[in-house]
Amino acid sequence: MLQLPLVVTAQVDLVLVLVSLLAFWTRLSRLSYPNAVVFDEVYYGQFVSLYMKRVFFIDDSGPPLGHMILAFGAYLGGFDGNFLWNRIGADYPSSVSVWSLRLLPALCGSLCVPLVYLLTLELNFSHLAALGAALLLLLENSLIVQSRFMLLESVLIFFVLLAFLSYLRFHNAPNSSWSRFSWLLLSGASCAAAVGVKYMGVFSYLLLLGVASLHTWNLIGDHTVSHCVCRFMCLVVVPVLLYVFWFYIHLGLLSHSGPHDQLMSSAFQASLQGGLSRITQGQPLEVAYGSQVTLRSSASQPIPCWLHSHRANYPVRYENGRGSSHQQQVTCYPFKDVNNWWIIKDPGKQKLVVGSPPQPVRHGDVIQLVHGMTSRFLNSHDVAAPMSPHAQEVSGYIDFNVSMAAQNLWRVHISNREAESDVWKTILSEVRLVHVNTSAVLKLSGVSLPDWGFRQLEVVAEKLFKGHSSVLGWTVEEHRYGTSQEQKEREAELHSPTHIDIDRKMSFWAKFLELQWKMLTVKQEDSEHKYSSSPLEWITMETNIAYWLHSSTNAQIHLIGNPVSWGVANLSLLAYQLLAAVYLVRRRRGIKDLPDAVWCRFSCLGCVCVGGWVVNFVPFLLMEKTLFLYHYLPALCYLYVLSPALLEHAHTHLLSSAIQRQALGVCVSAVLLTVFLSYRNFCPLTYGSPELSANQLQGLRWRETWDILYRHR
Repeated sequence: MLQLPLVVTAQVDLVLVLVSLLAFWTRLSRLSYPNAVVFDEVYYGQFVSLYMKRVFFIDDSGPPLGHMILAFGAYLGGFDGNFLWNRIGADYPSSVSVWSLRLLPALCGSLCVPLVYLLTLELNFSHLAALGAALLLLLENSLIVQSRFMLLESVLIFFVLLAFLSYLRFHNAPNSSWSRFSWLLLSGASCAAAVGVKYMGVFSYLLLLGVASLHTWNLIGDHTVSHCVCRFMCLVVVPVLLYVFWFYIHLGLLSHSGPHDQLMSSAFQASLQGGLSRITQGQPLEVAYGSQVTLRSSASQPIPCWLHSHRANYPVRYENGRGSSHQQQVTCYPFKDVNNWWIIKDPGKQKLVVGSPPQPVRHGDVIQLVHGMTSRFLNSHDVAAPMSPHAQEVSGYIDFNVSMAAQNLWRVHISNREAESDVWKTILSEVRLVHVNTSAVLKLSGVSLPDWGFRQLEVVAEKLFKGHSSVLGWTVEEHRYGTSQEQKEREAELHSPTHIDIDRKMSFWAKFLELQWKMLTVKQEDSEHKYSSSPLEWITMETNIAYWLHSSTNAQIHLIGNPVSWGVANLSLLAYQLLAAVYLVRRRRGIKDLPDAVWCRFSCLGCVCVGGWVVNFVPFLLMEKTLFLYHYLPALCYLYVLSPALLEHAHTHLLSSAIQRQALGVCVSAVLLTVFLSYRNFCPLTYGSPELSANQLQGLRWRETWDILYRHR
């Protein structure tokens, strides 16, 4: 029987509640100010608009989860995507809910403060050390700025901290409790989310896997195999599946053709609504003798180009004195054009139309390619190409009666065939065209021709090519069955295509793998930015970033860290390394300054915090890309956990007298007061208000390298 009254007993950490409330207040108050586009909001906002309109895009900076989170916030505010993100400082119209655009990053940034508090406790340090870590994060101006706008660093930091907190909570839980594996599952899901927001999350994920591997190795023999399997499933299988799931949602949402279509294959483009699919809808699937086709080079990235010819010949002699065949030019042209059409001809027959029934072209068949508008045969021979003399010239054959016979036979080699008798398919098949006489392969060299070639791209035939297969591949993009044998009728037909209805779809896995490959390999050109910086400048905060400047006043927002907190973090990093080196040398000599349990806790602190700083900082030293100060923020958060924990270690195990400990307490209190005063000092540049005079702004320029803007009145 149920007994009354029902009593619920709960323990509430009031310090945790207090720092959480302060975090929400510092990150969420006046979130809609300024009512204008701030720095990288101009970049991420474009992707949010594309999500609202379900238009496909590629962002080579990272996977799609972060963009989807920002888009979800915009969706909650009723944003329809109709805003032109073309200028930093542009005012948002009244129809755009600025608060909702910035809400989710601000929530993630706020939650990082209690997460750091709890993480310090899970590292087996005191509530006082946890409070110190939370205060350092709470009063860090740069983290506040980065959290208050539609940016992704706060989201990345949130998931990384949640992953480590969940794993350590699992590790510290009693072994007899199977419910603790829910924390391990949450850790794996958080790792997947961190990687899904930005690829930099991979390094923290690998660090967590390393820590988990060490723990698992130490437990082998004490637990059954099922425990190891559960760890593997939660920390490896689940993150991989979730990572794929982010792309499944991404591709499911973005079903319409967009500005980045040209980066993708013809098959991918045809799977999107609009764009290429409008052109290719209803095309015949199987390429047959008599088919009229356009051939797109698989190597033409990021700008596509198609096999092309026109009524212009190679010059008799090139600028360097070499001779040519003086036959018709064959190039690769990066625009849709009627001169991109070619006809697949059976060498044993004269007709240029599709028979009834159509005779499909299969892997290994020998064909001729006839240029649709000029009727010239695609030809190659032992004549050096104009810009690539190591390769053969490719031309439209003209018989000049000079003992240069036609060599216009090409063997079809389907690279992605499933069987030796596979049929050449529109869009789906990637083919190599192998010159029968010389065994050279038709390819795009990528070199632009001079003015006589109208600056179009050179096409050559090259033997014994050992590069990536996609450089040699060609794909039929547009396709129709030819019905006109006469030249004039055929020219009219080339301008008015006919279609045969057929349904083709690209599988999710094919789209996922192609999109993943493009994101990792196709990089946008990096350009110098006024506020770009090198990683070594981040450690001492030699640089800042002006995020927003009022159009008529001195009100402005800058990404500037709290200089005092920054200095404390650097000193803690150095102190831990020196102390760890001393401990290791003495332990090597058989002197154990610390009990095993304390040494284990000290080592775990180093693995998580110093290791977290290393994996989030060192990779940037090796990157050749435009970098900014905000890239350092994830690494900085680890140091803010390290600092108070290291002070507690010193207080407990290094200082022996009460006077020394009291002196340390006074110093720590003074430092925390200085951190708060420094935070207050830079608040006008953190929140954009109140407006400061030119003299006051000059007073905030603590370093000569900082670029703080002001107007004299």
